[in-house]
Formats: sequence, structure tokens, C-alpha cells
Amino acid sequence: MQLAVVGTGYVGLVSAVCFAEMGNTVIGVDKDPEKLACLQSGQIPIYEPGLEVLFSRNREQGRLRFTHDLQEAVRESRVVFLCLPTPPGEDGSADLSHVMEVTRQLGELLRDNAEHRLIVNKSTVPVGTAERMREMLREQGAKNVDVASNPEFLREGFAVDDFLKPDRVVLGAENEAAFRMLRPLYEPFVRQGNPILEMDTRSAEVTKYAANCYLATRITFMNELANYCEQIGANVDLVRKGIGADSRIGKRFLFPGIGYGGSCFPKDVKALIHSAREAGLPLRLLETVDTLNAEQRLRFYRKIERHFSGALSGRLFAVWGLSFKPNTDDMRDAPSVTVIRMLLDQGARIRAFDPAAMKQAEKYYLGQKISYAPTMYAALENADALIIFTEWNEFRNPDFECMRKIMKTPLIFDGRNVFDPDSLARLGFTYYSVGRKTVLPSSADAAEA
Repeated sequence: MQLAVVGTGYVGLVSAVCFAEMGNTVIGVDKDPEKLACLQSGQIPIYEPGLEVLFSRNREQGRLRFTHDLQEAVRESRVVFLCLPTPPGEDGSADLSHVMEVTRQLGELLRDNAEHRLIVNKSTVPVGTAERMREMLREQGAKNVDVASNPEFLREGFAVDDFLKPDRVVLGAENEAAFRMLRPLYEPFVRQGNPILEMDTRSAEVTKYAANCYLATRITFMNELANYCEQIGANVDLVRKGIGADSRIGKRFLFPGIGYGGSCFPKDVKALIHSAREAGLPLRLLETVDTLNAEQRLRFYRKIERHFSGALSGRLFAVWGLSFKPNTDDMRDAPSVTVIRMLLDQGARIRAFDPAAMKQAEKYYLGQKISYAPTMYAALENADALIIFTEWNEFRNPDFECMRKIMKTPLIFDGRNVFDPDSLARLGFTYYSVGRKTVLPSSADAAEA
């Protein structure tokens, strides 16, 4: 099938590449000259494991190309996917300006169109957006065109696997013709029997928000429970294993930390809160989730502040991890951004290392007192403390003896519970984590270490 994918961010680029991998001819459309030049030269502008190999293969075999010309893409494609940004506005609502502007352009291009086209919205949008798009297309005189909703459920860092082997595919449409075009497109991805779920567009739009907001709620519940465990002397890791063994609950999204971040959960929670208020039915649980997530970052900062009795000015903090999660360079709404800015405001110095996100980080700390280290150990040299914001695999089993020698103070603030507290105490570290006891070094064990 001939497809166009408008927007080549995380969702758009992964979608374009994976559709091409299944034998479709795909044209990616983007108006950003820098990004477009990068893609046309054979480079990918994002970090996503497994994407580069598929990208190169499908470009070489002629199934994948990129252009700025929307008219060309629409002329050559039967299905047009919109993978456009919907950033949060000041009131939390999703900004639909990109989606509606492209819809307007499509309306003009498809005016009096003889051949049927299907426009599929993959962007995360409020309920009723598909209806607004249909109305705009009619106003522009577009003929013989349908609008469908096909929300994505991709995890950054695992997006290629998630697209090629989805748990489910959600298709929202208002007529059988749209479903007939989309079914064969997705059937190769679900050969093992996972479902293709067909529904109306409003239900599809809610499904996307509901999934992300529920996962954000699970994370927030565990963060609250971790804070309680700290207060009473329980171990949240043991509690997590105890409840995760219940088949009704499951093990995923039960790891406590310093709050969720990224391009989806914060934005989608706020957008659903806003939509619910507009509908006259506030979602009070989600309002609390949003508030608690912000407080969790502040709580972690307060641990650092209390340890140093508020004397943070001039202190050097080593940072491991800047992206909001491992296996991505995405720093949108990352907890590291919030906490580092608090430290900088108090006159602290930051030396950071991240395997993928340091170029992205320069956008967030431009002109501020932060430096970047070439290795994880170089970040530690003469540091007053180490702060862990992201649980990259390479941080899990470091050379602790080397760390003790090069750090000014063997002190770790771990926002992701990467290490075992008792082991760190025996190795001579003071160790703060989330939902577990704070440990001080054992003098005898530290001397032996």
C-alpha cells in the first residue's frame, strides 16, 4: 500500500519505518529543513534502539523516502497518517494547531478529489478531534475522504518492537470503508493473534488517554507508597514484589522513583483533566496524580537539601542520567530538568553524563552552570555527591572502589533505586534512595573495602 506519514518525530519516524518494513511504500513529510536534510542524507535525528537498521534497509530498497511537499505525498498515497505534536497549553489543554493546520491543507489538496483517501490521526488528541477534522475537510470542499483515529502505544526505547509486535491495535472509524483500508495494513503486525480492536473515533481517542493516565496513576500510587514506607521503616521493594505477584495487579509500572516524565504521561494527564473539566465532570483522581507527580520531584530535591543543611552553593554534584527514562535521548519533562534547575538556583555546580541525551540537555541548560563528562566516572571526579536520575543499564554494576577514590565524598542520591542499600553501606557509601531506609557507611566494613 502507498502511505504518507506527516510528521517525523518519535511516533512518525517509527511508524514510517515499520510500515515500510512490512512492504508498504512510505513517504515521510516534514517541514523542518534541518530534520528533513538529516533524513534525506540517511541519518536519523532521534535515538531509538533498533530503528537505524530498519531505516537504512528500507531507504536502500526504495520503500521509504522523505519530502517537504505535502501535495506530492498526498498525490501518491491512499492513506495519510498524521503524527503531529499536540503540546500542552498553559491551561493543560492539548494544542491542536498543528493537526488542524495540516487538516486544512489536506482539505484544499483534496478538493473535488475523485480517488478515495483516508486520513488517519495517530497524534494524541482530545475527544471529538476526528469530528472537527471532518468538519474542516468539508468546509474546504474535500470530497471522497474519510477520517479515522489510530492511537499509538509506543514506549520510547522499545518503540520498534512495540510497533512490529503490538499488544493490540486500536482503530477508530465511522464507516466500514475506513476499516477495510486499515485492517490489511495492520494484519501483518498481529499474526500471532493479538487483537485489532475496532470502535468509533471518540472511543479510540479516549482509549489512548485512558491507557497513559492509568499507567501514570500506578506510578504515582507506588511513589506515594514508597514515601509511606520511608516514613515507617518498611522496604518498598519487598512490598512491590508482594503486590506484583498478584495476577490481578501484575508486575509492571510498580517501580517507585522521582516521578514520571517524558512526552506522553505529563501531557496526557493534563489534557484529560482539562477535557473532563470542559465536559463538566472533573476527574479528581487524575488531578491528584498530576499534583503528586510534581511534589515527588520536590521531595527528592529536599533530601539533597536536608543532607547538606541547605548549604548547596559551590558544591559539585555528579549526575548519571538526564533522559526521562533509559534507551532514549528524550528530555521532555524529565525529572532531572526540574531537580537540576533547583540545584542551580541554589548555586550548585553540575557535571553530568548520559549515554544518549547530553546533546538534548544543552537545550535545557544553555548558559547555566552545567558541564558534561565524557564518561560516567569522569563525572565523579572530586564530586560532593552523585545523583542518579535515569536507570541506564551501564550504571547498575559500577566499580564502587573506583568511585570512592575519585569522589570527594562517597555519597549517592538514587532516584531510581538502582543499588542495594546494605551493599552500599558495606562499601562505605552514604546512600539515599526512594521508599527504602537511608543507609550510612559501616566503619568496619568501609575500612575493609
